[in-house]
Amino acid sequence: MRQRIAVIGGGPAGLAFARVLHRHDHPVAVFERDPAPDARPPGGTLDLHEGLGQLALSKAGLLTEFQALSRPEGQAMRILDTDGTVLRDWRPGPDDRANPEIDRGQLRDLLLGPLDVQWGRGVTQVVPGTRDGVLVHFEDGRQETFDLVVGADGAWSRVRPAISSATPHYTGVTSVETSLDDVDTRHPDLARLIGDGSVSVYGVNRSLVAQRNSGGHVKVYAKFRAPLDWHTDVDPADVEAVRSSLLAVFDGWAAPVLELLRHGTAFVHRPFHVLPVAHTWAHTPGVTLLGDAAHLMPPLGAGANLAMLEGAELAESLATGSGDPDEAVRAFEEQMWERAGKWAKITTAGLERLVSPDPTEALALFDQVQPS
Repeated sequence: MRQRIAVIGGGPAGLAFARVLHRHDHPVAVFERDPAPDARPPGGTLDLHEGLGQLALSKAGLLTEFQALSRPEGQAMRILDTDGTVLRDWRPGPDDRANPEIDRGQLRDLLLGPLDVQWGRGVTQVVPGTRDGVLVHFEDGRQETFDLVVGADGAWSRVRPAISSATPHYTGVTSVETSLDDVDTRHPDLARLIGDGSVSVYGVNRSLVAQRNSGGHVKVYAKFRAPLDWHTDVDPADVEAVRSSLLAVFDGWAAPVLELLRHGTAFVHRPFHVLPVAHTWAHTPGVTLLGDAAHLMPPLGAGANLAMLEGAELAESLATGSGDPDEAVRAFEEQMWERAGKWAKITTAGLERLVSPDPTEALALFDQVQPS
């Protein structure tokens, strides 16, 4: 008799988990609180690493399709001084596919494929250990029971409280995101500044990063150290007021760099929260976590990669194993905790260096991982 399995959350972790189970003809119920796939902007581009996100796609049988969609040229990276001087200009080789970029929306659609996601099914509570299994309470008032519930529902997971009392805390670093559309036609100077990949500028306790997506779309991220309520006196819906506040934060930087903010069409506040670096929990039969729900860390390129690989590995273990499914989950958790803990340490230290009182720390960090 096959287990009744549910995954809560339709992000990279949950979809990778469901897609690998689907490949092995194992049924899975996918619940997502968003009412539709395109209910909100999917976010920017992701670089999928060979041994992490790309490995997950291989387990799902999607690597070839990913390679057709991805942008290896997006690995290019340029770093400027605040006066506009080019400090580093890395460009990938013609056969470099270590970390190609893909838009989040494209990745979502790739993973969705034939999956039957139940949209608009937000979860309010998960209760393990009931007579019929794990009880899931939904926002619409309905309840369902499963043998295994996988929480892949992000930073503010509704599944996590069933097995852990940990809650995310603010890092002291916030990000404000904006976008540029049709950059090659409308802003050719900025298109040249950004290049095929990204351009980053590091100052004292702040940075500006612009990253090319497909179709001439660019995401711009203003990151800086500030109290969580730094924007209390600014109406987030007032685009010009937010723009003025950001230009004040980056006052004195080179004019071409500030054009990235001057041409932004809307601004979204995204403070960085994290879970404890070594977040673990007492194993609870019938419930486990993936991705940000399990190990929320600074967004420095590891989170989505880890989440996808975790989803694929757990699904593969459940679908192909012949032993006790609960023991498979327990073994998976031990492996996840060890790997995620290492990455959490790396990304936490990385954030300290990338948004630092000493901007040379950011440059030194990139030189370590991508020598000039």
